[in-house]
Amino acid sequence: MYEKLTGVVLSTVKYSDRHNIVHIFTDGCGRMAFAVPAGGSRGARQRNALLMPLSLVELEARVLPGHELATVRDLRPIVLLTHTRCNPAKSAVAMFMSEVLTHCIQEQERNTALLSFLLQSVTTLESLGRGVANFHICFLYGLGAHLGIQPDIGTYRPGYWFDMDGGTFMPHPGGSLHMMRPEEAAVIKLLSRMTYDNLHAFRFNREQRNQVLDTILAYYRLHNSTLGTLRSPEVLKQLFV
Repeated sequence: MYEKLTGVVLSTVKYSDRHNIVHIFTDGCGRMAFAVPAGGSRGARQRNALLMPLSLVELEARVLPGHELATVRDLRPIVLLTHTRCNPAKSAVAMFMSEVLTHCIQEQERNTALLSFLLQSVTTLESLGRGVANFHICFLYGLGAHLGIQPDIGTYRPGYWFDMDGGTFMPHPGGSLHMMRPEEAAVIKLLSRMTYDNLHAFRFNREQRNQVLDTILAYYRLHNSTLGTLRSPEVLKQLFV
């Protein structure tokens, strides 16, 4: 049975000389794995270009109950990510996003809100004119809400500590092993005001931006054991001043 699906490409892995395995987060079934023919033909090259990480696609796939791999019959782009692929800064951000999503999204069930957020994020990155250096920070913070790990900003007060284990702000350091001092916790409150529309208004130097990135990733790792070691953050740390 063939189903029409919409999705975001997470990653592509070589499976054999004849096939690649493409992981896509779809509207109908959550994260899915697809067997896609590999090769050097013109058709294969065109298909591979459409299946680069973060590509937004519509596809028809044969999904069989009990089978881990689905097969693709038809594939079409929703948006061509021309600027994202050609711009070194946007390309590095896209690489980071796809790496984070590949590790964090494991669910094989429908999540319309998450997919909508991903579609919005990718299309915004493609059209973004300024603020690219802060995009990955805003993306990570926003993604946390869909993964169920967003900090409880309602508990924030000036001078409060942040309990990274519980995701809440406290007037005094509690029993948690992972507490952020008040001056660091204030940055979490600042990030809650960041949106894709006001990225350019947040002025971080390289050291500040890298510290924020490390802090958010440390928070993610406390709450998501699948995140593991990432390679792309080091590229971003060197790229943005």
